[in-house]
Amino acid sequence: MANNTALTPIEVAELLKISKNTVYELIKRGELNSYRVGKKVRVDLDDVEEYKNRTKSNKIKNEDSIENSQMSNPLYYNELPTNQGFVICGQDIILDILSRYLQNHPNGTLALRSYIGSYDGLYSLYHGKVHIATAHLWDGETGQYNIPYVKRLLPGTPAVIINLATRLQGFYVKNGNPKNIKSFEDLKREDITFVNREKGSGTRILLDEYLKKLKIDSSNLKGYNRECFSHLLVASAVVRGSADVGLGNEKNGLQVSGIDFIPLHKERYEMVIKKEDLNKPHYRAVIEIINSEEFKRELEGIGGYDLSELGKVVAET
Repeated sequence: MANNTALTPIEVAELLKISKNTVYELIKRGELNSYRVGKKVRVDLDDVEEYKNRTKSNKIKNEDSIENSQMSNPLYYNELPTNQGFVICGQDIILDILSRYLQNHPNGTLALRSYIGSYDGLYSLYHGKVHIATAHLWDGETGQYNIPYVKRLLPGTPAVIINLATRLQGFYVKNGNPKNIKSFEDLKREDITFVNREKGSGTRILLDEYLKKLKIDSSNLKGYNRECFSHLLVASAVVRGSADVGLGNEKNGLQVSGIDFIPLHKERYEMVIKKEDLNKPHYRAVIEIINSEEFKRELEGIGGYDLSELGKVVAET
């Protein structure tokens, strides 16, 4: 069944904006239902939704904000204590794998994960609240990824932008694409209901840039103000029929049964480090890891990424 999509503990952690260890603790305490396939733990998407609804402290009255709930995670917000540890900011599973490698590197450390979006991640890097940020922010005027935003959000702060992967962004629609949605132009149609990502996410900015280029007034796009905090929740909303279409990356959307993916845009997912930090041991370890064959092979095994420029310094600002 579509809503019984099986998730790994890492995917549940990404969905709830918590650590993988917290997911295992919830399972251990019986607060989150799970099951085993051989030696692997799996959790149904329905059970994640049920857990979220059960633990909400306040009911959300606005129907357009149903997916707007966030788990209580101190690393989700911008007010990150500077003494909390080495914080890597971003939402892709690449960073969870990187954190594991960093913990085992001779010059590494235990990395904490902040799951805020690209725009807020750069803002937090500027204010010293995170140590490494990642971004996939497209500038519609220049056609560039990330460079214009790094220059604006880290003013007077020399930084290095390093490529991690190229990914496909596109529309999530139900199997068979019943509304025959093919392009951003279709968002002008009155019979389309959209489901959006949160402000500050790279996906939301990509949408807004296209709406601006196509002169589409967001107030005329039904569902524009309905926000989800992950690609999986966007895809789930489409499968459940509460929206006709949502925007997200290919890899995450196709994890949800009942979704077709319509590719629209290639995006660059990149890491941003302040130049002043480059020669510090933990940062050197990060750069060594992302340039290692072992790390690349593991990402290739996951699939869904173009890794041809992994580790390449694409710009210095």
